[in-house]
Amino acid sequence: MSTRLDPAYRAAALRGIDETEFDVLVIGGGVVGAGAALDAASRGLRVALVEARDWAAGTSSRSSKLIHGGLRYLEQRDFSLVREALKERRLLLHRLAPHLVRPVPFLFPLTRGAWERAYVGAGVLLYDTMGGARALPWHKHLSRKQALRLAPSLKPEALTGAIRYYDAQVDDARHTMMIARTAARHGATVLSRTKVIGLLRDGARVLGARVRDVESGLEHEIRARRVISAIGVWTDEVHAMTGVPAPFQVRMSKGVHLLVPRDRIDLDTGLIAPTEKSVLFVIPWGRHWIIGTTDTEWQLDRDHPAASRSDVDYLLEHVNSVLRTPLTAEDVDGVYAGLRPLLAGESKETAKLSREHAVAEPVPGLFVIAGGKYTTYRVMAADVVNAAVHGLGRAVPPSLTERLPVVGAIGYHEMWEDRAGIARRTGLALSTVEHLLGRYGSAIDDLIELIGQDPDLADPIPGAEDYLRAEAVYAVTHEGALHLDDILTRRTRVSIETPDRGLAAAADIARLVAAHLGWDSATEGEEVRLYHERVCAERAAQDSVDDASANAARIGAPEPAC
Repeated sequence: MSTRLDPAYRAAALRGIDETEFDVLVIGGGVVGAGAALDAASRGLRVALVEARDWAAGTSSRSSKLIHGGLRYLEQRDFSLVREALKERRLLLHRLAPHLVRPVPFLFPLTRGAWERAYVGAGVLLYDTMGGARALPWHKHLSRKQALRLAPSLKPEALTGAIRYYDAQVDDARHTMMIARTAARHGATVLSRTKVIGLLRDGARVLGARVRDVESGLEHEIRARRVISAIGVWTDEVHAMTGVPAPFQVRMSKGVHLLVPRDRIDLDTGLIAPTEKSVLFVIPWGRHWIIGTTDTEWQLDRDHPAASRSDVDYLLEHVNSVLRTPLTAEDVDGVYAGLRPLLAGESKETAKLSREHAVAEPVPGLFVIAGGKYTTYRVMAADVVNAAVHGLGRAVPPSLTERLPVVGAIGYHEMWEDRAGIARRTGLALSTVEHLLGRYGSAIDDLIELIGQDPDLADPIPGAEDYLRAEAVYAVTHEGALHLDDILTRRTRVSIETPDRGLAAAADIARLVAAHLGWDSATEGEEVRLYHERVCAERAAQDSVDDASANAARIGAPEPAC
């Protein structure tokens, strides 16, 4: 099956959905929804996956970019969650997505004497052991002098020593999109910009959904024997369509992250330290550090959670408490905010709510999954598909995804070992080949083919020189991007990695992809205008003093195709 999610694929898929009865319809194109579509399709089921906006447009593009077990969950004695997450980390690193998931070292500063070293050291030892022998390098205890060699930017008085350990990181949006492409390769019909506007019913039973193609405004009916809702913080919208009480409640926790240039902080490792409300991360990310995160309740717009000035100040205050040279707001190149879907409990503090997931069947034929964390998406997907296929009337194989690499994984290691040879054969710089392998894996051949057809595509994008022009075109011809924002925000990370948030690159990218998307000059100009308005709205939000005013500023920007 094709993994080329271009406009022709989408048009053909829309023509076919009214005429097919699917076994499973999955609502939600985040990591869990995409994972559920892949899980079901790889078991031989007829599957449709619909997403109201772009792949990973919500929570799954706005995480801390970490694949981890969660050290703080050990402190909460949630050993089963940590063990499960560390197993998934190992699978992603070594089998499922080695081109997208990579190890990253972290320094955990110690401040409270020998008892803290013993306590934290025992926790990290357990973390390494639960993660599986040799999954990642073993942790190491460091003196203050040793720690400061790795982290010269830290204040000497901010630590008495440290422990270095390893976790992993991922470009969450690219990973989610690659899972959707892999589901398409296994026969799933995958459609972004396709919004569910109602459920199809036969009495109490759900038999599918009525959807609207956001691009054209046309409506379609998708019939399915089972419907899975994997829409995270939007879960109550599907509950409202059923007319029955919700089986569980989901609360939203806002997490804000900053990007600052690498030269502003002199570290040879990432950094993690507990705060009074959450955890402070300083995570290497290309030419930047990601600094996060906040953990505050959010009850406003779910599509576009806004970072306020108080969020930015909070993060700067906490990171500056350990840095010799403080950062200022002028050092911040990018800001993003996301919402965690947490299963509601008795606690009033979102940091204490469960990161476990739950599956329910509120009405016959409809299965709802919520909660969880990015790292355990595959387990969540398998659990909800297992529930959905029960009673289908035919034998359905167990989940296969533990052994199913995503697009670009097969052959990646061999190509990485041969990267110098690839550079010689293609004429591309070695650094360019490494960059492409780290984003596309063995699918780099598609990029090389595009460049062979048009050598100008090997040039960097003006205003976003870390990316090639070919990558913008590939986002449209293979990766399902339909709008300029999809390319700048999720297929690449230009919107958070450049000080101007991608404004200088926007017009050039729009010209590159216009013919592939069938845009005329007016549409091309409109896409650039809409992107500019989005950036202006986000900057206005970040100048606002609180959540309410930041939300009001952010929701003023119009959406593409709306």
